[in-house]
Parts: sequence; structure tokens; C-alpha cells
Amino acid sequence: MKRVMSIATSDSGAGAGIQADLKAFLRCGVYGTNAIVATTAQSTVGVTEIYAFPPQVAVEQIETVVSDIGADAVKTGMLFNAGIISAIAGTIDRFRLPNVVVDPVMIAESGAVLLQPDAVDTYKNELFPLATVITPNINEAFALLGEKPDEDLVKDCAVTLYSLGPKAVIITGGHTASGADLLYDGKKFTGIEGPVYKKDTTHGAGCTHSSALACFLALGFDIEEAAHRARVVASEAVLYGLDEIGAGAGPVHALGRILEGVGG
Repeated sequence: MKRVMSIATSDSGAGAGIQADLKAFLRCGVYGTNAIVATTAQSTVGVTEIYAFPPQVAVEQIETVVSDIGADAVKTGMLFNAGIISAIAGTIDRFRLPNVVVDPVMIAESGAVLLQPDAVDTYKNELFPLATVITPNINEAFALLGEKPDEDLVKDCAVTLYSLGPKAVIITGGHTASGADLLYDGKKFTGIEGPVYKKDTTHGAGCTHSSALACFLALGFDIEEAAHRARVVASEAVLYGLDEIGAGAGPVHALGRILEGVGG
């Protein structure tokens, strides 16, 4: 069985973060492990507190798991500050971990800021060069460049992000008019299309997408096929999302299709 590690933050409401990642890993048929870098007091309505752990806490989790279980792919999610990002990058590099999917989480579905401003350069200088693929949404993609989102310039944005060192860039389309993801691998642009469901059950969609992408890379698919398959998993998770949970954006349900009808 393939092994995929999530390096990210805990969501106490279990809709996004580590919790969403582990559900996506299960959905995709891999063995999931995790290194928790921070924890949030969070619900569907918002994030009330973020408690970041010392960087060494995450490093020791990664070292311990990789030394025993190994990792066929790694997904990073919310890393919050420059110290954590730098420590994670150093550890990924030291262990030469493969199939690194970097989801540069900056803003929560509720609008909460999840990345300290001074950490952006650390992402770009230390972690992006180690990435197989980065997966910002359009708002994050332009924010990484210090610019306002502009759908007419999304290809230019992808090219600039690619120049920072990742082997590929996927700008996810959940916040765009078309809804399509855009993949750029340094040679060509590929639109990754999929169904768009008009449901308010999107909490954790980005986490689910990047986690599924890591799984499919671990399973041996090339970046384009992995992107198509990850899009299906993320869209499906929104379709089966739990709108009865919480008062805000409902959490996605990555296992919804598999568990349909189970438990009444």
C-alpha cells in the first residue's frame, strides 16, 4: 500500500486541515500519516484561534514516521509561519521525500488569515523549489505575487509561479467563473475541467484536492492524469458535502459516494 503524509494543521471542526487530508487519503486507497504543525479553534463559521507549535515538533513527527513507515508522497497544507515552513522545507530536502504537493493555504473558507505575511517569501524561496506541484487557488496565486486576482492574467500568474521552482503549477478554479483548474508544467497549459456543484459545502475542498493529488502521484500517475483524478475527488466531495453540519459553509465529504446509504 502506498504511503502519503500530510504536513498541516488540525481543524477542530474536522472539515479541513489534517482531518480532511486523512479522509481524502482513505478515499483514494492509500495509507495516510501526518505531522501536525499547529492547531486551530475552528468551526464552519470561522477560526477563533491558531496555536502554532515550535517547528521542531513537526520535524520530529516527520523524522519518526518516515524512518519507520516511509512516504511515497507528501502534501503540505496550512503551515502558518516562516519558521515552520523553513523547518519543513529542510526536512523534506534532507529525506529527499518524493511527490511533494504544496498547497499554500493562506485564507480560510470563512475569510480567516491562515498565513503570516512574512512567511510568503519563505514559501517561495525554500519550499516551492522542492515541490512537484503547487496548488494555490486564484486568490492565493496572485497574493503570492503581491497582486490582485485577475482571471485574464491567470496564465501569466502560473508562469511566474513556475519560475519559482516547482515542477508544475495548478491554479484551482473553485473561485473562478469557469470553475476549471489550470495546470502549467513549464511546456503547456492544460485545463482541468470537472462538474461545478452550486452547493455551500466547500469547507475543506482545497485540502481534499491537494491530498488526492498527492495520492495519485504516489500511485504512479503522471501530473496531468493525477490532476484530472484529484479534480473528480474534490468535486465529488462537494457534491456529497454535509450541509446539515454547522451554520457556515458545510464540510466536504470525501467518502460520501462510498458511504452513500450507510447508516441511514
